[in-house]
Amino acid sequence: MTLTLVVVVIITALVFDFTNGFHDSANAMATSVATGAFKPKVAVLIAAVLNLVGASLSTTVAKTISSGIVNDSLITPQIVFAGLVGAILWNLLTWLVGLPSSSSHALFGGLIGAVVFSAGMAGVNPGVIVSKVLLPALVAPVVAGLAAGFATRIAYRITDHTAHHAAKTFRLGQRVSASMVALAHGTSDGQKTMGIITLVLVAGGYQQSGTRPYEWVILAAGLAIAAGTYSGGWRIMRTMGKGLVEIEPPQGFAAESAATVSILASAHLGFALSTTHVCSGAILGSGIGRRTQVNWGIAGRMLTAWLLTLPAAAIVGALSAFIVSQGMWGFIAMVVFLIAAAGLIMRVSFHHKVDHNNVHDSAEVAVLPGRKMRGTKGRINIVAIPDAELAPTASAPVAAPAMAPSASLPVAAETIVSSRPAVITARQVRRRRHKSATRPAVVRQAVQA
Repeated sequence: MTLTLVVVVIITALVFDFTNGFHDSANAMATSVATGAFKPKVAVLIAAVLNLVGASLSTTVAKTISSGIVNDSLITPQIVFAGLVGAILWNLLTWLVGLPSSSSHALFGGLIGAVVFSAGMAGVNPGVIVSKVLLPALVAPVVAGLAAGFATRIAYRITDHTAHHAAKTFRLGQRVSASMVALAHGTSDGQKTMGIITLVLVAGGYQQSGTRPYEWVILAAGLAIAAGTYSGGWRIMRTMGKGLVEIEPPQGFAAESAATVSILASAHLGFALSTTHVCSGAILGSGIGRRTQVNWGIAGRMLTAWLLTLPAAAIVGALSAFIVSQGMWGFIAMVVFLIAAAGLIMRVSFHHKVDHNNVHDSAEVAVLPGRKMRGTKGRINIVAIPDAELAPTASAPVAAPAMAPSASLPVAAETIVSSRPAVITARQVRRRRHKSATRPAVVRQAVQA
C-alpha cells in the first residue's frame, strides 16, 4: 500500500508542477507578448522549452525543500499529499481570477500547514523558512523593482525610444531577456517539485535523506512544468502584460533583465524564491522608472494575494492533513475532492475564456458569467437603424449609420447565435409590479414574411 500512496502523491506533485507552469508562464513572456516582441503561441513554446532546460541545470533549491524546510524524518506520503492539495487549489483559484500569486509560497504554505498539523512545530525548521523563504520574498521584489526602474530610466535617456529602429532593437533584446527569464524560471521553480518528489521518496523509504533527486525525477518535473507553460496561463498573462502598467519595449527589456539576474542569483544561493514576486516587482519598477500610470488597484489586489498565499494554503493543507489522517477512506475522499474542485474551477473559467487570441484585448479578467438578454441564446450586438418601421431580416443584416444612437432613434438588436432578429424601440413604459419604475425599451420580434 505504501508504494501505491507514493505513486499517487508523485502524480499529484506533477499535477502541481503543471499548474505551476501555466500559472507562472506569464512571468517570462507577458511583457514580450505585450510589446509585440513575441507572438503569444511562439512565446509559450520558447518558454516551455527553456523551462525544461532550466530545470536540469541545478538541484540546490530541490535540496532546500526536501531536507531543509521540513524534518523529513517526521514526514509521510499522506502529509506531502495534503500539502499539495492546498498548493494546487490556491494556484487554480488565483489563476481563475488572473492574480499572479506565488506558486512557490502556495507549495510552502500547504506543506508547512500539513506538517505542523501532523507533527507539530518539530516538523518544520523555522530558521530555514525565514532565511530561505520569507526574507527572499521581501527583498527580491524590491531589488528587482529598483534595478528595473533604474535600467528603464537609463534606456529612455540614452535612446530615442520613439524611433522605429530603437523600438525594433529593444524588441530584439526582449527576445533574449524574456528567454533568459524562462530559463531562470525553470531553474528555480522546476526544482521545487523535484524537492517534493524526493521528499515523498524519502518518506516512503525509497531514497536516502539528503541525496540529490534521481534523474527520472528531474526529467519528469521538467516535462511537467514545460507542458504547463505551453498551455498558456493566458489569464495571468493578461494581468501582467496589460493590467499593471502599459509596457513599451525599453520597459520590457529592463524588467526582464532585472528579473533574470535576481532569479538566477537566488537559485544559485539555494533561496526558494518566488519568480512571480520578482517579475511583478520588476514590471512595477519599470513603470515607475518610465513615470507612466500604474494601476495601483490591481497592484493592491496582487499584494493582498501575496500576503494571503502562505496562510491560506497552510489552512487548506492542515484541513487536508486532518482528513487524510482518518485512514484510507480519508485519503480517497481528498483525491476525489481535489479532482472535483479542479474540474469546477476549470468549468467556471470557460464563462470568460482567455486565450492567445484575446489575451491583451482587456486589462481585466472576468470570472462570473455575463447576463444574457431574455429570449436569446448568445451575446447581443447593438446597431442603430434610421427608420422606425424598418426591421432587420435574416438575409440582410442591418448596417449601423454614421450617427450615434439617441433616445428617439430605434435600435436593432441582432443576436449572434441561434436567435431571431429583434427591434428595440425607445418608447418608455411602466413596469407592472412597480408603477414608479420604468424600463428603457420594449422588445418586439420582427416577423418575417
